[in-house]
Amino acid sequence: MAKTDLNKRKFKQKLIDKYRMVIINEDTFEEKVSFKLSRLNVFVYGSLFAILLITLTTVLIAFTPLKEYIPGYFSSKLKKQTTNLSFKIDSLENILAVNDVYLNKIKKVLTGDVKDLNFDKDSVLEVVKFDKDSLSIKASELDSLFRLEVEREDKFSFFEEAKKDADIVFFAPISGEISANYSINQKHFAVDIVVQKGTPVKAVSDGTVIFAEWTASTGYVIILEHAKGFLSVYKHNGTLHKHQGDLVKSGEVIASSGSTGELTTGPHLHFELWNDGYPINPTNFIDFK
Repeated sequence: MAKTDLNKRKFKQKLIDKYRMVIINEDTFEEKVSFKLSRLNVFVYGSLFAILLITLTTVLIAFTPLKEYIPGYFSSKLKKQTTNLSFKIDSLENILAVNDVYLNKIKKVLTGDVKDLNFDKDSVLEVVKFDKDSLSIKASELDSLFRLEVEREDKFSFFEEAKKDADIVFFAPISGEISANYSINQKHFAVDIVVQKGTPVKAVSDGTVIFAEWTASTGYVIILEHAKGFLSVYKHNGTLHKHQGDLVKSGEVIASSGSTGELTTGPHLHFELWNDGYPINPTNFIDFK
């Protein structure tokens, strides 16, 4: 028991024993710095320094931008940028989907792939056919006179109504003899105008060039987008004078006539007019002679 107490006293004494640390000049042996230390002081001061160092490191990591350099932490600025990019990506996906639908419609216009035509709002009289023999209603003389008067007044009612609704005036892209008329039955949603090669082709109205490229079947093709959902298509051109994205004015030369493409039958202009996805008979709006 006495030996144990003696060991404890020795250990305690070692902790509190003072030691003098002296820093001297090696060459002159001049004493520069000296201070007293004990093992207990070194342990206490070392522990306090370690705790202080750990505390400062934790504070720097938790409340300063330094935490951004530690894997797993993200700054508020980076989170905000990520959120904004997510919204932009979503918007771009919607825009791409709309553009895909729009380009598919343009592709059908270029290739003439229009299989379903439920209603042609500018050629109603051509589509709807009545069986006169099946009609059993007999008009009176007064009614017949009234109908004749209405027909004279509204002879061009479809044209005038469409023109008024469109609030747009079309000019002839080129002058010449029509070799092939607009025909729904034959799926020829255009008019072919015979002209000499190199004749200037003009824009029928103000618009934007949305397509100006070469196609194997119809040669050099240019498509203009106009107001009120109208599209004008010019095929079999010899050369194109405008590029996609160009703005054009009514009557401005956009191409020169030719006979390009596999489906051409000679120098002529294949002209189409579309509105909201429906083909329109161009002769209802334009005089090509």
